[in-house]
Amino acid sequence: MSDRRDSREQLRRLQQVTDAALSKLGVEDLLQELLVRARELLHADSATVMLLDPTGTELIATAASGLEREVNLGIRVPVGRGFAGAVAARGQPVSIDHVDATTVVSPVLIDEHIASMLGVPMITAGQLIGVLYVGARTPRRFTPGDVELLQLVADRIAPATQARLHSLDRATAYALQRSLLPTRPPDIAGLELAVRYVPGAQVGVGGDWYDVFELPSGMIGVAVGDVAGNGLRAAVVMGRIRSALRAYALETDDPADVLTRLDYKIQRFEPGAMATAIYAVIAPSLDKITMSTAGHPPPMFATRGTSGRLLTVRANLPLGTHMSLPRTNTEVALPPGGTLLFYTDGLVERRARSIGEGLDRLAAAVTASHPDVLCATVMSTMLDDRPAPDDVALLALRRSVND
Repeated sequence: MSDRRDSREQLRRLQQVTDAALSKLGVEDLLQELLVRARELLHADSATVMLLDPTGTELIATAASGLEREVNLGIRVPVGRGFAGAVAARGQPVSIDHVDATTVVSPVLIDEHIASMLGVPMITAGQLIGVLYVGARTPRRFTPGDVELLQLVADRIAPATQARLHSLDRATAYALQRSLLPTRPPDIAGLELAVRYVPGAQVGVGGDWYDVFELPSGMIGVAVGDVAGNGLRAAVVMGRIRSALRAYALETDDPADVLTRLDYKIQRFEPGAMATAIYAVIAPSLDKITMSTAGHPPPMFATRGTSGRLLTVRANLPLGTHMSLPRTNTEVALPPGGTLLFYTDGLVERRARSIGEGLDRLAAAVTASHPDVLCATVMSTMLDDRPAPDDVALLALRRSVND
C-alpha cells in the first residue's frame, strides 16, 4: 500500500512539474527540469535526451542531467547502432544491464561507469523525434513500472519539445531568409523594380527567393526560385543556391549555362535537395531579356495597353533531378513600358482550383503598371486579402516608358 501511495505521489508531482513547464519554460529549461524529475522518479544517476538530426540518421545528445559531458562533447549515435540507436530503430523501450563498447556508442557512458540503462522513444504525431534514457551506476533491472514511468515522461517531453523546436525553426528560418533576400531591389537606370515576399500561413517559411544584381558585363541578372520543402533546412539550402547562382553569373552571361552549373552543384553538394528556378539577363540596352527556366512557372508579360499573358518559355527540368539534359534559353523583346512579373508557385497553386485557373486569374490581374502597384494588385487579387497558404515571392520589373 505504501509503494502504491509513493507511485501515485510521484506521478502527481510529475504532472504538476510538466504542466508548469509546458506553459512557461523554453526548450532548454523544459528538458532540464524534466530530466531532473525523471532521475528522481526512477532513482537514476543520469538522464539524457538525444534528438534526431534533420537527416533522420543520427541521434544528437541535446540535454542531460548527471552526464552533461555527452552534450558538451556533442555525442552522436547512428540510428540502429548501440543502445540509443536500437531504441530509435525499434521505436520501443530497451533496457540493458551490461554497458561496454559492444552495447553503447557513447564513450562517456563507459567512462562514467554506468552499469544499467533504460531508454524509451520520444514520439509525437506518430513520428520519432528522439530518445530519452536513464542510467544507473549500480547494477539493477528496470521493472515494467519503470518503463511505464519513463515513457510517460518521454510522452510529455516529446510534443512540448517538438512544438518549441518548430517555433524556433520557423523563427530562425524566417530571420535567415529575410537576411538573404535584398531589402529592396537596386536602383538601375531605365528599370523600375518591386519585390514581395510572404511566408506561408500553413507551411511556414520555405525556400522561395528573388534576386536582382548588376553584372560586370553591364547585363542585369534577375532570378526567382523555390527550394522544395519548408523550414530551416529549405531556407539554408536556398541561401547556398542563391549564392552559387550569383557566383556562376559572374562567369557567364548565358542563363542556361548558369543553371546547368547550378544543377551540377546541387546534385553534388545538396543531396536530396530539389528546386525550381528561372534566371534571366537583361541586355545593357534594356531592349531584350534572355531567360532559362528550371521547372519554374514562366513569367507574366504585359505591354502598354495590353493585358497580361504567360510567356512561352522553353521548359527545362528542375534543379537536382539528376538528369543531364541540355538546358535552353528563350529571348524576349522588352519595349519601353514592357513589364515582367516573376513569381513562385505559392501565388497560383490552390487545392480548390487547377493551376490553369490560377494562371488565368493572374494574367487578368497583370498590367503594365508601375511594379509597386502591380505587386499590390496581384497579391490582393490572388490571395483574396487572406494569408497565403504557401510562401510567395514576387519580382516585378518594367522598362521605363521614357527610356
